[in-house]
Amino acid sequence: MRSVAVIGGGITGLTAAWRLSRHGIPVTIYEASDRTGGVIRTVRQDGFLAECGPNSILETSPKIPALIKELGLDSRRLYSDPAAENRYLVRNGRPIAMPGSPGGFLTTRLFSTRAKLRLLREPFIGRGPADREESIAEFVTRRLGREFLDHAIDALVAGVYAGEPARLSVKEAFPKLHALEQKHGSLIVGQVLGARERKRRAEVSKQAAKKLSFDEGLQVLTDTLHAALGRDVQLGSPVELVSASGNGWRILSNGQSREHSAVLYAGTAGGLARLRIADHRLPSFAPLAQVEHPPVASVVLGFRREQVAHPLNGFGMLIPRVEGFNILGTIFSSSLFPGRAPEGHVTLTSYVGGARQPELALRDPDSLADLTLHDLHKLLGITGRPVFQHHCLYRQAIPQYNVGFGAIRELMKRAELTSPGFFLAGHYRNGISLGDSIVAADDVAGRIIRHLSSQGDSESHTPANLAAA
Repeated sequence: MRSVAVIGGGITGLTAAWRLSRHGIPVTIYEASDRTGGVIRTVRQDGFLAECGPNSILETSPKIPALIKELGLDSRRLYSDPAAENRYLVRNGRPIAMPGSPGGFLTTRLFSTRAKLRLLREPFIGRGPADREESIAEFVTRRLGREFLDHAIDALVAGVYAGEPARLSVKEAFPKLHALEQKHGSLIVGQVLGARERKRRAEVSKQAAKKLSFDEGLQVLTDTLHAALGRDVQLGSPVELVSASGNGWRILSNGQSREHSAVLYAGTAGGLARLRIADHRLPSFAPLAQVEHPPVASVVLGFRREQVAHPLNGFGMLIPRVEGFNILGTIFSSSLFPGRAPEGHVTLTSYVGGARQPELALRDPDSLADLTLHDLHKLLGITGRPVFQHHCLYRQAIPQYNVGFGAIRELMKRAELTSPGFFLAGHYRNGISLGDSIVAADDVAGRIIRHLSSQGDSESHTPANLAAA
């Protein structure tokens, strides 16, 4: 049996390749760069641990702990400190803990009495048209009111997508919100009933999901996957051409051609738009070049504990645009997981840029550190200079599922239907969180296995612990 070609060695490609290899199917990962892991990159220096990209994985599906167990990483997994569950929103220049109960919502200073009363109308507001791509700003203003948009949802969107509510599509970027309205006619009613449905599916909402990492950061996961796959991973191997070949596919990389039974593209939207494909059945992927990826810089600063007035008793803080700060938000990294700072010190990870102020992300590291420190001085009462500093820039960071993205999603679906054996998965399609990518990788591996079986190209059997693939 010929192998499956996996283009892209990020978390999606690595996880899908692992699933296939566990099923006895040979794989070859073509990774253009000199490392795997994509945006997952961890730096350990002077006793501090800096995550350049994501800081944690939300355990929304049983497929995530199953992967960790299969890789033998249970002993290295860390769950976030239960004492660090507060999530702060900035209002009037101060971080205020978000309410965790209906009673807390009634007394919170985050929202005015008028905004709280406005929420009582939500269950009685009619559904929007099911087929319309409404922006998040339109959706939230219609259902919850302008104050919730400006002082809560704007900050949430910046924290998740580094995006703009007026441009992101609620149907594509937050499909579960759209589905709640369509199914139940109300977000409030849908949240209550949806919790029962998730319990039946053994799933957890992102709001309630446990946050996890590893003793030496998230790169432990991708490094372990890479090591497990061994020589199946080809670094420095950009794909120059994908062409249909009989009942399979031919990959041209580094001037050498190799035959495969199927192809999984697990790279980026822009990379797919540029990929040369010789198959008349496939539509043009040129529209994916229009998917916006605003630049985002992470600024990791370490301080002595006495330099920070705030108790840092939470996950972190998000900052609405109307507050006028430069940073999008800050994660209290050393409060979440142990080993992120030396004894008596703390680590804070802030994000700058995104669709809100893309030009700021492109500043030099020292300028970004000063800009970040200026905001943290006002928000967290920080004094003095940091004792540790690390900077990382992603010039094309998070794909934006803006209004109109539905047509791009349909294009990708049509491509898979018209050209059997060609598969697409990754954060450009299946959701931008690490948990989304892991689940998508598991799902696409199952589809590839079924395709190969239907073609008579797989003689392997399903191991008992992979029966859910």
